[in-house]
Amino acid sequence: MPRGTITSDRTGIAVYDLDRTLTDSGSWAPFLAFWLRHEAPWRTALLPLVGLGALAHGLGLLSRGGLKSWSHRWLIGWRVPQARIAQVAARFAEAFVARHGLTLAREAIAADVAAGRRVLIASASHGFYVRAIAARLGVVDVVATEAQRDSGWLLCMLDGPNCYGPAKRDAVVTWLENQGLGDAVVHFTSDHHSDLPCFDLALASGGMVRCANPSPRLAAIAAERGWPVVRWGRIRASLLERA
Repeated sequence: MPRGTITSDRTGIAVYDLDRTLTDSGSWAPFLAFWLRHEAPWRTALLPLVGLGALAHGLGLLSRGGLKSWSHRWLIGWRVPQARIAQVAARFAEAFVARHGLTLAREAIAADVAAGRRVLIASASHGFYVRAIAARLGVVDVVATEAQRDSGWLLCMLDGPNCYGPAKRDAVVTWLENQGLGDAVVHFTSDHHSDLPCFDLALASGGMVRCANPSPRLAAIAAERGWPVVRWGRIRASLLERA
C-alpha cells in the first residue's frame, strides 16, 4: 500500500489540494512564465506592473483574487480566445506535471481510485489550466478559481470568489450538492493551513484528513490535533506564491 494512503472502511470522495500537495511547487507563476516564454515574450516588459500589484497586495490594498486578475491582465491579456488558452494549458500541464508532479501523490490518488473513491482536485489556482493538470494526473473532477468567459473569450476578471480558504470549502460543498453527493463522506488532503475549513468539512462528514508536505503552521496544527502527516517530496520555496 502506498505510503500515506488513507485507509477507511467507508468509501466516499477524496479531495486533494493541488499546489505543493500533488506537486512540488505552486503553479500560477510557472504558468505565467510558460505563457510569456511561448506566447507573448514582449509582455515581460510589463512585469514591473505586476510588481506594483504585489506591493498593493502586501499593503492590503489588493485582495489575493485581485492580484490574480491584475497579473492576468498584464501578463496574459485582458481577453484571450478560449481555444488558445486551452491549447497552451494542455502543453503547460504536460511539462509541469512531468517536472513537478510528485510520484507518491499520484500513488495516493491511484489508491483512492482503487478503493472506490471519487477524486476531486480543489485548488485556488485558475481552472483553465488546473483542469489540464488534473487530466494529466488522471482526475476528471475539479473545483478551482474561475475566470470570466464571454462569447469564446477568456477574460482576466474572476467569475466568483478566489477559491481559497472558506471559499474553497464553499466550492467543494456546492460541487457535492450539484453532484447529488451532499451526504458523502469526504476525505481531504492538503499542505496548507488556509485549507482548515476543508479539513473541518471532511471531519464533520466522518471522513479522514491528511497533511501532505505541510506548511510549518499546518504541521504544528497537525501535531496538536493528532492529524496524520506525510512527506511526498521536497517542496520548492517561492517568493511569489505562498499557497
